[in-house]
Amino acid sequence: MIKCKRVKMTRENLVYGLLRSVKTLSRCFYRFDISWIDESRDRSWDSIRLVAFLNHTSLFEPLFVGWFPNEFLKRIASKGLMPVADKALQRPVMGNFFNLVAGNVVPISRMKDRTWLTLLNHIHSDSMVIIMPEGRMMRRDGLDKNGKPMTVRGGIADLIQKISHGRILMAYSGGLHHVQAPGQLVPRLFKTIQMRLESVDIRQYRESLLSRSGYKDFKTAVIKDFESRRDRFCPF
Repeated sequence: MIKCKRVKMTRENLVYGLLRSVKTLSRCFYRFDISWIDESRDRSWDSIRLVAFLNHTSLFEPLFVGWFPNEFLKRIASKGLMPVADKALQRPVMGNFFNLVAGNVVPISRMKDRTWLTLLNHIHSDSMVIIMPEGRMMRRDGLDKNGKPMTVRGGIADLIQKISHGRILMAYSGGLHHVQAPGQLVPRLFKTIQMRLESVDIRQYRESLLSRSGYKDFKTAVIKDFESRRDRFCPF
């Protein structure tokens, strides 16, 4: 038991140290244009249970941590639960990095199989899930690597049903193709990176959509709503 706690604490310190290092480098080489959509919203970092990062365009998106307060980085290191594509984790350098971007990283296959069920089973009462709801990166042409539109996947609805309380941090990215696009090896420095933020109560959000769609069409309603919010609020 004591050994497990020590291992957990060591990992938390490693993750937090990595995030602080990324934050320092990010603030040295990039400018931030990040703001809240509604200034009157609850912005308590402690109440966030789900982070939904919309408009997934680059592997360099950890640069955004340069704007966030250290208390939030500590939560990512201690309570963060992040699904990462199993193929990405198998890569030599990138895999090692992404294995340390959150307190608990769960490999998934991008299909609704046992790996997704494993992720859902890892969610505890104090977990903070961090996810890219689109499930893959946008290429320069605005489509995914298979030439298909960037739709939101249904897994986000599973999470909203699983997590009973707290808030969703909607992170609307302006995209990072101007910094590093898929396939580009060296990132461009001294660019401005943009994001808009919104804090939404999970229970109220879930009940609102259920009242309009019912359980049968809940997943479809969530997908449509997330896509609508992305298209309205991402600072393209």
